[in-house]
Amino acid sequence: MSKYQSIFQHIRGEILNGTIPANTYLPSESELQQQFGASRDTVRKALSLLLQNGYIQKEKGKGSLVLDTDKISFPVSGVMSFKELKETMHEQVITHVHRFEKYPVTPRMKKELGMDSGDMYEVMRIREIDGEKVILDIDYLNAQVIPGLTIEHAQDSLYEYIEGTLGLKVSFAKKEIVVFPATEEEKKLLDMHEYDLLVCVKSYTYLEDATLFQYTESKHRPDKFRFVEFARRTV
Repeated sequence: MSKYQSIFQHIRGEILNGTIPANTYLPSESELQQQFGASRDTVRKALSLLLQNGYIQKEKGKGSLVLDTDKISFPVSGVMSFKELKETMHEQVITHVHRFEKYPVTPRMKKELGMDSGDMYEVMRIREIDGEKVILDIDYLNAQVIPGLTIEHAQDSLYEYIEGTLGLKVSFAKKEIVVFPATEEEKKLLDMHEYDLLVCVKSYTYLEDATLFQYTESKHRPDKFRFVEFARRTV
C-alpha cells in the first residue's frame, strides 16, 4: 500500500469509528504532513481520495469538512471496479456470482453494446454487505473485445483481468441514474425488507481507444447508499 493510501485508510477509519466526528474539520495540510511524516503532495492525494469517496468536502478558507457516513458512498464520476471500491469500505463485503453466461448478442444488447453480431457475456453478481444482500450488478460485455472471460474472473475482478491479463486500458464511462420498482426476481435475490424501489446506475464503459466494451446495470437498495458527485462551477 502506498503512503497516501495508508493515510487515506487511517483517516477514513477514524471518521468511521467516530474518532473524527461528522461536521468537524480535519487538521490543516501542514498539520497532516507533520502527523504522518509525509510530503504535501502525498497528503493532498490522500485528501483527494477522501473527497472522491464522500468522506470530506473542501470548503474554501476553512479546510476539509467531515461528512456524515451513515450510508455507504459510491462515487458516480469515477471508473472503479467493485473490488477497488471494496478496499475503501469498512464493511464486510462478499460477492456471489449468480449467473455467468456466454451467448449470441441479443437485439437489446446490440443497441447497448453497439454490436452487429457475435457473442456477449452476461455476468450477474450479488454484493452482500455486512450480511445483507443489497446490490445486484449485471454486466454485459462484448466477447470479441474481451475474450477468455471466466467465472473465476467474475468472482474476483473483471477489470483486473481486462487490464492485467489482456493488457487493455479501461478509460472512461457514461452513466445514468434511474429509480424504478423492484421486480419479484430482484426482491428474491436481494434483502429488500419493506423497500419496493431500486436505484440503478447504468454505465457504458470504454477502453482507451474509445471502444465500448461493457454495459452495466448496478441496482442498489435505496436506504443503504448515497451516490457522490462533485461538480465545479466553471463560469
